[in-house]
Amino acid sequence: MELSSVNNNQKVTVEDAFWSNYKQLVAEQVIPYQWKALNDQLPDTAPSHAIENFRIVAGEAKGDYYGTVFQDSDVAKWLETVAYSLRSFPDSELEEAADDVISLMGRAQAEDGYLNTYYMLVEPDNRWTNLRDNHELYCAGHLVEAAVAYYETTGKRAFLDIMEDYVELIRSTFGREDGKLQGYPGHPEIELALLRLFDTTGKREHLELAAYFIEQRGQEPHYFNMEKEQRQSLGAPSTWNDENTNFGLGYAYMQAHLPVRQQQEAVGHSVRAMYLYAAMAYLARRTDDAELQAVCDALWDDVTNRKMYITGGLGSAVNGEAFTDAYDLPNDIMYCETCASVGLVFWAKQMLLLSPDRKYADVLERAIYNGTISGMGLDGKRFFYVNPLEVNAYQAGRKDQEHVKQERQKWFACACCPPNLARLIASIEDYAYTQSKDTLYTHLYLAGTVQTTIGDVPVKLKQSHQYPWEGRITIAVEGTGQFRLAFRIPGWCQEATTSVNGEVLAIDDMEQGYFILDREWTTEDKIELHFQLPVMRVYSNPKIGMNQGQVALQRGPVVYCLEEVDNGKSLAGLRLPRESEFTAAFEEDLLNGVVILETDGLKAAESEALYQTDSPLLEPVRLRAVPYYAWCNRQAGEMRIWIHET
Repeated sequence: MELSSVNNNQKVTVEDAFWSNYKQLVAEQVIPYQWKALNDQLPDTAPSHAIENFRIVAGEAKGDYYGTVFQDSDVAKWLETVAYSLRSFPDSELEEAADDVISLMGRAQAEDGYLNTYYMLVEPDNRWTNLRDNHELYCAGHLVEAAVAYYETTGKRAFLDIMEDYVELIRSTFGREDGKLQGYPGHPEIELALLRLFDTTGKREHLELAAYFIEQRGQEPHYFNMEKEQRQSLGAPSTWNDENTNFGLGYAYMQAHLPVRQQQEAVGHSVRAMYLYAAMAYLARRTDDAELQAVCDALWDDVTNRKMYITGGLGSAVNGEAFTDAYDLPNDIMYCETCASVGLVFWAKQMLLLSPDRKYADVLERAIYNGTISGMGLDGKRFFYVNPLEVNAYQAGRKDQEHVKQERQKWFACACCPPNLARLIASIEDYAYTQSKDTLYTHLYLAGTVQTTIGDVPVKLKQSHQYPWEGRITIAVEGTGQFRLAFRIPGWCQEATTSVNGEVLAIDDMEQGYFILDREWTTEDKIELHFQLPVMRVYSNPKIGMNQGQVALQRGPVVYCLEEVDNGKSLAGLRLPRESEFTAAFEEDLLNGVVILETDGLKAAESEALYQTDSPLLEPVRLRAVPYYAWCNRQAGEMRIWIHET
C-alpha cells in the first residue's frame, strides 16, 4: 500500500480549541521571543549569538564565534517554525524578517556552497575533520529542512537554492566512490532532511545521498576511528571525546555501534536514535525496503514496549542523555529530553506512512499531549530541557539530579529544545492524516478541515469537537462518490460508538485499529464518533520496580499529575484508595482551560521519627490532579505522576 501525507499545503486547517491556542501562542509569543533570544535581546539569559555569528562570517560585524558548535541549527529551526506558522497566520513583517535572515545566509555562504559558521570562523582549515562530535552535517540538515519548509509555504526559492548548493558540495564530498570521504554524521539529522529535499525536488541524488549516510553508519573499519587518527596527524584541535568513550557508551552514543540493519535494540543517545529511526523508516518507504522496515518495527517494539515513559518521554539516564536497560524507567533522575519526545513524533509519523497501524498513532498522540508540550510554559517563554515525572523538595541539592529543574528556564546555552518544540506545534496538522489511493486515514482528532482527493473524488471533511476534554466528535462530509474513510479508535478507548446520519453502526469493520467506513458518500453526510472518557488507573509492568504499588491517572490521551500547589507538601505520603471514585470537571480559567480530576485520598501523618515500628497514621484528604503537560505554570513545587495506591 502506498501512503502519502496530507499536509497544510493540501488545505488542512486547524480550528481546534486546544491546538489553535498552541499554534497562536507560537505565532504571537514563541516566535518573537525566540527571535529575541537568537539576537541576544533577552535579559538574564545565556546569550545565543546565533544571528551574530552569521553576520561575522558575512563580514558585516566584527567579533568571535560564540556558542555551541551547532548554534546554526537554532536559527534553522526558527526559520522552519516561521514557515509553518505563516501557513496559518500570514504575517508580512515576519516573512520579511525571515527573508532578511535567508539573505544574510546567502551572503555568508562560501563560494563552493559551504555554510557553517563554527568552522568558517573557528576552524576554517578543518572542515569535515570531526563528523563525530561537531555537528557539521546535523546543522546542514536543519538548514535543509528549513529551506524545504520555507519554499513549500512561500514558493520562494532563495533559501532552497542556497541549500541545494550546499548539498551539492556535501554530495561531492561524501560517498563510497574513490576520493570521497566515507563518513557520516555523529548526530543524525541530514538523512531526514535529504529525504524531504528529494520529495520536494524529485532529484534522486538526494535520496541516494540519504541512503548512503544511513547505510554507511556503523560499518567497519569504523570511520570515526580513522577520522580521529587523521585529525591527530593533521594537528587539528583535540576534543573532549578524544580522551573519552562517549559517556562510557562507545559509538552507541552516536548510533554508530552497528550498521543499521543489524540494530534490534534502542541504545545510546535518545534524540539521535529518534532522528535516525525516523530517517530509516522514511527511506524504507521511499525504496520499498521490507528488510529495513522490519528493523524499524523491531526498534519500535523495543522503545515503546520496554523503554518509553507513560508521557511519551524517552531517555532514562542523564549520562549520555540515553536509553538504558529495558524497564529501567526512574521517575526522578531520568532525562526525557523534550527533543526526544519531539523526535518520537517524527518517527511515529514515518511509521504511519509505512503502515496505518493504530499502535503508531497512539504513541504519537501520547507524546503530543504529554511529553512534548510539557517542555514549554503556557506563556511560551519558559522551557524545560528535561521533563521529570517526579519532583521532590530535596532534588535541588543533589548533584545527581542537578539536570532536573523545578522550574522552566528562560533559555539555554544549548537551546535545541525550544525551537524544536515550536516547529512541531506550528506544523501539528501535518500529523493528523495520511491517505492511500482509496482511503483517507484520520490519526489525530483536530477540529478543522481537510481537503484532498480520494481516487478521483474531491473530498472535504470538517471535524468539530472539544477533544481531548470531550469524546464526542462530529465529522461533516463533503464529496459525492465511493471512497473509504478510516478513523482511529484510540487504544486507550474501552468503549466507542459511531453513527452515520443518525444510524448507529457496529464498530466491527476494523483494520489495525481503524474503523473503516466504505460507502457511497454524498455531501452533507454526517459521522459521529463518541469515545467514552472515564478516569483510568494505569499500572506499569511489574518489572518497573520503582512504580510498584503505585498508579497513574489518565483520561483520554492526557496523563495527570499531582502538584504541591493543589495537594500540599510531601506528595510521596499521599495514598489513593482503590475504591475512590473520581469527578472530572472542566475549569475554563485554570491553566488555559483544563479538565481537573478530584477524588478522596489519604495522607500519611507527619512524624519526627526517622523510622518507627508502627505504620503511619493516614488522614483523609481531597486529591486534585491536573494535566501533566501543564504542571509548574502556577508556582514551583513538588510534582508526581505515580501515586501510591492502598
